[in-house]
Amino acid sequence: MNAVIREVGLRDGLQSIQSILPTAQKIEWIRDAYAAGQREIEVGSFVPARLLPQLADTAELVAYAKTLPGLQVSVLVPNLKGAERAIETKADLMLVPLSASRAHSLANLRKTPEAVVDEVAKMRAARDASGAKTLIEGGIGTAFGCTIQGRVDHADVLRYMQALLDAGADRVSIADTVGYAGPSAVRALFDAARKIAGERFWCGHFHDTRGLGLANVHAALQTGVTRFDATLAGIGGCPHAPGASGNASSEDLAFMLADMGYDTSIDLTALLELRAKLARWLDGESLHGALAHAGLPVTFAAQNV
Repeated sequence: MNAVIREVGLRDGLQSIQSILPTAQKIEWIRDAYAAGQREIEVGSFVPARLLPQLADTAELVAYAKTLPGLQVSVLVPNLKGAERAIETKADLMLVPLSASRAHSLANLRKTPEAVVDEVAKMRAARDASGAKTLIEGGIGTAFGCTIQGRVDHADVLRYMQALLDAGADRVSIADTVGYAGPSAVRALFDAARKIAGERFWCGHFHDTRGLGLANVHAALQTGVTRFDATLAGIGGCPHAPGASGNASSEDLAFMLADMGYDTSIDLTALLELRAKLARWLDGESLHGALAHAGLPVTFAAQNV
């Protein structure tokens, strides 16, 4: 059985902390993650540098990452202008965020969810007109609730999912932006989403705000979803969602998946070495995850031969 961890620390992680990591260190991060076996990395976001100076070097990172054979390079784009940059740099995939919470959508993107769907249609037209192969993924955030709006109905999430597909998104994903999800809700929503999107339902994105990140991944696996976003050392969150600190940790997730018999292609020892390097680079920032503190069990190598 195969499972994929898409590393999103260079975007979702770094955009949420004060430190601005130098481009050279980001390139080293990408290089080491690739050497550790990761083959899907979200390297940044095409947003104005004045809004997120942490991500101002995204084009440089795409250019470097594209030199690594077999690496799928993705970026987040909030609008058509960002999509045009993604196409120009030949990113493999652009993720377009849509908040199922109307209040969060207005706070995060200054657009309604319906306006985001309209923007995806324009992105699809621009992509097709250019002849580019960049895939479009519609990522539905605040799918399990919102710190601003409160309750988010699953019916709204599924309606927006269908709308994104109808607008031309190649793939769709679901995110628990503020860490409100529990395994029961994950299984119910992901089951329903799979009925709509099938294999085009591409990825689950869980935050560990309340300690349920890995439990929610386990529930999603039971629905047939086997690709998950995570961040090295569990860094990140959402700048416009108070209390949304901490993504699922890449190293903890890789360890759990390996223990369950999934092949992620990740060398955990190498990934932990990269995590230690990141801890030095981000000295003073809050890092998360249990595996880096406890270490690999002495029985791990034997049971994963």
